[in-house]
Amino acid sequence: MEQSTVEVVRSMTNKEMVTAILELQAAVKALTDKINAPKPEVTEMTAEHAKRVTYGDMAALKHKDAAEKLGLTYGQVYSCRLEFTFKDVHKAAKAESLKNGWIK
Repeated sequence: MEQSTVEVVRSMTNKEMVTAILELQAAVKALTDKINAPKPEVTEMTAEHAKRVTYGDMAALKHKDAAEKLGLTYGQVYSCRLEFTFKDVHKAAKAESLKNGWIK
């Protein structure tokens, strides 16, 4: 028959109890450090970025991959490619007969 948690704790020596507490404290600290880790710095997207991710060398990459390479967020790349942002860049590209492969 398995011992309950209370029975296990009651049967522990002081040394075992201290070891268990120290292990728990280390686990809590690791989790807290992970939660409180600084967010990566995000670059503001420019018209040059917009051209690259929609019509240039990054156009074939997935949103996430293009964002990581340029230090942008997924949302910035997604919004640009679907022409929610940088409307002037898209208008100029259409005038040059460039096709946005992300718009069906």
